[in-house]
This record gives sequence, structure tokens and C-alpha cells, in this order.
Amino acid sequence: MLVDLNPILYLHHRAVSTVYFSSKRIFEQLKNKIKERPERAANISMSQSLSKLFVHIVFHVKNNRIKILKKDRSALYAYMGAIIKDNNSIPIIINGVEDHVHILCVMSKNIALSKLVEEIKRHSSRWIKSQDSHYTKFSWQAGYGGFSVSPTLHKKVKDYIANQEEHHKKISFQKEYLKFLKEYGIDYDENYLWA
Repeated sequence: MLVDLNPILYLHHRAVSTVYFSSKRIFEQLKNKIKERPERAANISMSQSLSKLFVHIVFHVKNNRIKILKKDRSALYAYMGAIIKDNNSIPIIINGVEDHVHILCVMSKNIALSKLVEEIKRHSSRWIKSQDSHYTKFSWQAGYGGFSVSPTLHKKVKDYIANQEEHHKKISFQKEYLKFLKEYGIDYDENYLWA
């Protein structure tokens, strides 16, 4: 079947011309406004850096040797929340089970995710060691997962984190973590994932 492209090309040309002339007209109007009030042109800038970055952070205890006792979890999560606040970020919910922690927070624009996680792990590890002899050799695994969360989905993630106890009656941490990595399209080498 043959198609006559002339009418299509003509319409395309008219659309491009219309956009070009429309853009040119708008540009001329702006140029004239700047000529009328040049002091305003000098003040056009983004003087503030604004952001609202919801982040879901997950990390695990090292080697499964020392479990986080249920009686200590709420105090640990409160302490982690204070660390997050000290780093100009906003904790929304922190929860987990005996071997790992989930954090949903609004991350400050002034800190890198790796630095925030490093601060949370370093200070919380030091703190929990001082709480009970059970934690003398406690440490967090070196790695972590950090996942961006859309503002429209943050309530769903918050509910998911709130129900960790129930959730992990059905699924292991390993399966849960692999699911996150697949959902976010993150490449990984399983040889190093659990080290």
C-alpha cells in the first residue's frame, strides 16, 4: 500500500513552523520585558536548594552471630532516629526483626546516602554494645540497600516496615532483599551479597 507523504510532511512543517514562530514570539516578549526592567533580569536565579527524598534503607547484622533482642529493639530504633535527626534528616519509621533493620526517612540534601548509613551503623553499633553483654561483639554487615521511594508510595512502604514481624513469618530476609533488588533493577553478585 502506498501512502502519499506530502500532506503529512506539510502538516509536520506547519506544526514545526508554528512552534518555532510561537517560541520566537515568546522569546521576543521576554526580551522586551527585560529591556523595560533590567534589574529583574539580574535577580532571576534559584537561590535555594530544595528537595524531599524519601529513602528506604535496609541493613543486616554481621554473620547472624548476635541477634537483636526483642526487648532492646524499640530503644535501638529510637536511638537510630536520633542519629538520623542529628544528620538533618527526618525519620519516618524504623522497624525490623532480630537480624535486620528497615528505615524510611526523608534524607537531607546535605548528606550522601552512604554517609548517612555509615553514621547510623557506627553510632548505633557503639550504643548497643554498651547496653548489654549480649552485644559485646555486635556489628552490622558492611553493605546496605538504599531504595528511593515515590511520595505517592511512601505510606505503602511505611505500612510494610511497620509489619516486619508478621511479614518475616512468611519470607526470609534473603528472599525479601533479593525481591527489592529485582524490583529496582539493581545488578548484584550473590557471591558478595551476604558476606
